Amino acid sequence: MTTATTMMPLLVLVIAALYASVGHAGASGYLAAMALLGVAPAQMRPTALVLNVVVASIASWQFLRAGCFSWRVFWPCALTSIPCAFLGGMVQMPNTSYRILVGCALLFASVRLLWPRDANATSAIRAPGATAAAVSGGVIGFVSGLIGIGGGIFLSPVVILLRWATPRETTGVSALFILVNSIAGLAARPAALADLSPALPLWAAAAVLGGWLGAASACYHFSAATIKRVLAGVLVLAALKLVIM
Repeated sequence: MTTATTMMPLLVLVIAALYASVGHAGASGYLAAMALLGVAPAQMRPTALVLNVVVASIASWQFLRAGCFSWRVFWPCALTSIPCAFLGGMVQMPNTSYRILVGCALLFASVRLLWPRDANATSAIRAPGATAAAVSGGVIGFVSGLIGIGGGIFLSPVVILLRWATPRETTGVSALFILVNSIAGLAARPAALADLSPALPLWAAAAVLGGWLGAASACYHFSAATIKRVLAGVLVLAALKLVIM
């Protein structure tokens, strides 16, 4: 039994819980874990997207039910991100280029985790302009499909910094945004599903449990600042492993 097979379920459970608690599905975390455990690049993208669909489905339902959502932000972003994520997912990248691109994405994700949230983010909320939302959604969607993530790690800072929604609404928007983009990315290359690990059902079960706990905010018993630092450290290590090795 490989290290990835034995360690991934626990890592997936923790990653899913932590990410789902803020409206993310954890693709950058799964990619980091797989990179550290030596999973083949051909398996990384489809595996991360499948786990994303599992966690984002749970998180979307939880946040929509709780009213933590903004349709006026989601629709213009999703309308362009879905086809662009499909196009990005169709691109077959050389392993070296893919590893470098994912490494850069993980570094961005680590910075995003440590990014101080604007204390006044709930003030002066304004509806996004159609052009700005469409361009943002399209760019994020394409990059997401290319890498094998849902794009929430990129969308959240855009929405918060441009004050398109409150932090609570942003969590719900990110969750559903991740879900539709992950499905589009998988639909682009169905043949890649043949590269999935036989252990994926076990990893998916761990994702279900972690996503449920995270979306229900069960993991808030721990310090948010500590969680962010640990996750950021793991992402940096994985990024360096991908880029250097």
